[in-house]
Amino acid sequence: MGRLTRRQRVVRFSLGDAPRTREETMAAEEPLEIRLDGRAFSVTMRTPGDDFDLVGGFLVGEGVVSAAEHLLSLRFCAGEDEDGRQTFNVVEAQLGPGAAAPDPSLDRHVYTTSSCGICGTASIDAVAKTSRFALDPERGRVELPVLLQLPETLRSGQALFGKTGGVHAAGLFSTEGELLCLREDVGRHNAVDKVVGWALREGRLPLADTVLQVSGRASFELVQKAWLAGIPVLSAVSAPSSLAVELAQRAGMTLAGFSRGSTVNVYSHPERIMAPEAGTAPGHTIHGQAARSQGSAAGRN
Repeated sequence: MGRLTRRQRVVRFSLGDAPRTREETMAAEEPLEIRLDGRAFSVTMRTPGDDFDLVGGFLVGEGVVSAAEHLLSLRFCAGEDEDGRQTFNVVEAQLGPGAAAPDPSLDRHVYTTSSCGICGTASIDAVAKTSRFALDPERGRVELPVLLQLPETLRSGQALFGKTGGVHAAGLFSTEGELLCLREDVGRHNAVDKVVGWALREGRLPLADTVLQVSGRASFELVQKAWLAGIPVLSAVSAPSSLAVELAQRAGMTLAGFSRGSTVNVYSHPERIMAPEAGTAPGHTIHGQAARSQGSAAGRN
């Protein structure tokens, strides 16, 4: 997998056995500097690969672009390591008409770590951005069995996780459960940026009839990124934060968590989830007030 992984010698200790030395495959993590029109904008830690998607999605999440034509070009800049090898760790984006060039006073002056997508933003006011895409309550409806199957489909496609056990994943699905794009990265927000950037470059924004499935928890920044991409449903295998729920409620987004096996908790706008009515055939669904009642009960579990 090239720069996606590294080999590392480790010493394994186990009670009752002598220590053993072996090699393990680890997920790579390297800095990526993002430049806008020749000016340094941000540095993020990421797993190398799909870097143009990462930059495109990052700029969507920053409210800078929302359509493919807002980006005139993306290119790698010159950069070498101590051995003189090209690092491909600097990407310059040239903005086009319609892009919202960021205020220089809001530039990120510290590293963005792979665990936090909004750390280092110069102003807290820049965090709560308003999406250019309103979420239509009639779009993004998904049947419960389809929603529950997404984590397993995501997991089965995680090749890098299978080798390292050390990366997050984000998958964009149609409301029928078709996998449209899957990306992996050491940072959960990077994985989402790579998915959104793919959609941007494919001219698919806004992503009105899609579900974003993530492998970890649902944080504020993931809800924000989904909102700015026009995604109506965000589902996570773990818990959401309280601020993530508040933002999803404000945005009109359906936010699901603890999606595991046959159960899922829905924390906001459960009316998009079409659940089989008890004692009926799988194809029979309920929605509206009944779905809202079920979703409210699930959110208390």
